[in-house]
Amino acid sequence: MSEEYSSDNLYEQFAQVMNQTQDLVNKMEQLQAKIIAISEENVELSIENKHLCQMIKEKQSHHSENQLSGSRQNLKELYQQGFHVCSEYYGKRLEPNESCTFCLDAIFGHEQGMTK
Repeated sequence: MSEEYSSDNLYEQFAQVMNQTQDLVNKMEQLQAKIIAISEENVELSIENKHLCQMIKEKQSHHSENQLSGSRQNLKELYQQGFHVCSEYYGKRLEPNESCTFCLDAIFGHEQGMTK
């Protein structure tokens, strides 16, 4: 009779381990589903982040191209009024339809070099 009891006990232990294993498999499947969902969301957010970073860079480069410091803006206005603003010819009148590379470099050149 002790053999029957131990066989029953062994069967109960086996059934219990089977139930625990099935519970573990179910939990692992749930975790796997959550991991997949989080991974998909992570990929979507990474793509969105790259897109937003590109948009920010475009806006910053566009903004910095259009914006001059106050002193450079003053030089630009003087140049547009027909005066040299370069160190070579500062204050001299520009000829009609004349452009000066030195003046343009003084207004636009150095500032772009600083931002890079």
